[in-house]
Amino acid sequence: MTTMKRHITEEVQPMEQERQANAGETGDDGVRKIGEVILDLQNISLSFGGVKALTDISFNVREHEIRAIIGPNGAGKSSMINVINGVYHPQKGTIVFRGEQRHSMQPSKVARQGIARTFQNIALFKGMTVLDNIMTGRNTKMHSSFLANAIWWGSARNEEVLHRHKVEEVIDFLEIQHIRKTPVGRLPYGLQKRVELARALAAEPGMLLLDEPMAGMNVEEKQDMCRFILDVNEQFGTTIVLIEHDMGVVMDISDRVVVLDYGKKIGDGTPDEVMANPEVIKAYLGTSH
Repeated sequence: MTTMKRHITEEVQPMEQERQANAGETGDDGVRKIGEVILDLQNISLSFGGVKALTDISFNVREHEIRAIIGPNGAGKSSMINVINGVYHPQKGTIVFRGEQRHSMQPSKVARQGIARTFQNIALFKGMTVLDNIMTGRNTKMHSSFLANAIWWGSARNEEVLHRHKVEEVIDFLEIQHIRKTPVGRLPYGLQKRVELARALAAEPGMLLLDEPMAGMNVEEKQDMCRFILDVNEQFGTTIVLIEHDMGVVMDISDRVVVLDYGKKIGDGTPDEVMANPEVIKAYLGTSH
């Protein structure tokens, strides 16, 4: 993997002009500015019976940044994403998102607050087309009644036209026009991962949770996914929380990294700070001689 951080130069069609106003701000030197803390997790502890998945973990996420969560298998990374997403409810700790404090929240409400996610194991409808799968990402934006949708009349028809327009913009952005009518089950693994990203982006999230988006990909597919993640972050200002095992990817595209091991936090800082942390080297990166 070549170094990619903030050096992607390809022009990508934005989803919509008005979203440019929400993109990450840049200074006079053209460097993207990281905003204030929008997600703050304090003393999160999660157990399943007698098994401790997370123990007293605290960290935060700032507006417009790419925040990576790394650690060995079983370190608690996906459990933490599920806590943020509302799938798991921690026994201890608090979560503050955009000033609203919560101990737990249902995933549907989290989605309405503007948090979308992808999954470690692809969770698409294999018999449906790419277009229809991405359309499911618009559910939180749909307001017409069930009856109106059933007869496809009036406001329901106008609403679907609008949603399809948004979905087509996502398809163009991720360069998957050529497979829009293809059933997802027929696609290679790397393209299925891109479709899952498209479904999450269709919700127009302010924060995007990516659970190992490059797992199982070859080098070329990883480079494409890195480019799309950087473009989403820079052009739309989307805050990204990323779980990824490829250390080259993490260190190249992340602003800050939090490191977990056996459900505990052992490191937190910039990629350079984490790489120099003796605990991280011992637990995750391997001890150097």
